Amino acid sequence: MPEAFIVAALRTAGARKGGRLAGWHPADLAAQVLDALVEKLAIDPALIDDVIMGCVGQAGEQSFNVARNAVLASRLPESVPGVSVDRQCGSSQQALHFAAQAVMAGTMDVVIAGGVESMTRVPMGLPATLPFKHGFGTYMSPAMQARFPGVQFSQFAGAERLAVKYGLTKDALDQYALHSHRRAAAATRDGRFAGEIVPVMARDAEGRPTGEMHAADEGIRFDASFDGIASVKLLAEGGRITAATASQICDGAAALVVASERGLKAMGSPKPLAAVRQMTVIGHDPVIMLEGPIPATPVALRKAGLKLDEIDLFEVNEAFASVPLAWLAATGADPARLNVNGGAIALGHPLGASGAKLMTTLVHALLARGARYGLQTMCEGGGLANVTIVERL
Repeated sequence: MPEAFIVAALRTAGARKGGRLAGWHPADLAAQVLDALVEKLAIDPALIDDVIMGCVGQAGEQSFNVARNAVLASRLPESVPGVSVDRQCGSSQQALHFAAQAVMAGTMDVVIAGGVESMTRVPMGLPATLPFKHGFGTYMSPAMQARFPGVQFSQFAGAERLAVKYGLTKDALDQYALHSHRRAAAATRDGRFAGEIVPVMARDAEGRPTGEMHAADEGIRFDASFDGIASVKLLAEGGRITAATASQICDGAAALVVASERGLKAMGSPKPLAAVRQMTVIGHDPVIMLEGPIPATPVALRKAGLKLDEIDLFEVNEAFASVPLAWLAATGADPARLNVNGGAIALGHPLGASGAKLMTTLVHALLARGARYGLQTMCEGGGLANVTIVERL
């Protein structure tokens, strides 16, 4: 069976809602990353067999197959197809899985896997709330309501349930959030993100260029303090989660080039960054919703023939601080190997782009440290979880 190699991985810097990327149409923003990948590898773009992109808010500017629209907004030829994927927060991690599977199956040789999300221009939940508001129903079917009577699926409630189940105090959550900001700030100051970020011109909400390049993650609080984080209002009375211990709303795009050995030769034999060694996805409890990475991790390790302590670096998406902390408590993993450059609490969580964004950061961190194995996992709406294991080459 052919191997699936990650040949290049790039992302935009994350931007706050209404921030430096507010003026970018999401298809145009994604196109910036597609063009940057082709330019970096100096390849004929006609070699690309497909572009698979994750996107959660597939409405408005992100509707009508945003992956194909990104291709048409880029310098790639019209012959390059595109398809959009929605596995909620794991959408672009699933895009990577689909790309790797196509390459390993021998049906394709060069595939771009990525994701895009403008949470400024397509607010979170819009594909569900807008039709409901206008009388077009809800995703909760009668059969679902009968199976889960009285349940309103909520990531916020899930984050609280996770904190309670694993005995995570508010202080522990606040301390983790501070840790995320400090790690992200250190990584930025040390230039650790420089090789993975595609600088783009910042644009205001009307789409006008500001004259400044957006090349650093906008959400990092370089002056973050425990007292400041601890003072943020609780999201629910009597709860433990605050906006400071939740991922930041974010605009961004990310993508990776995945190729077979045959694809590498066609591209002029660039040295691959890593190989995809294992891909897992599971379904879990949709009510607690965010716990899926915990049972998914040992499944992926077993299938890869690896032990937890053989993994050098972990990326566990910081949807809420309770997710990586519960994962650490359940797995016993070394905290020093987890989200070493910070996570979504500091860097932002651009929903459908986050899977590709995390993998981009993970691959570059493995390269920088000379480490071998990396494991990435995401909690996802509906109680799903993806796990990807890669090996640096």
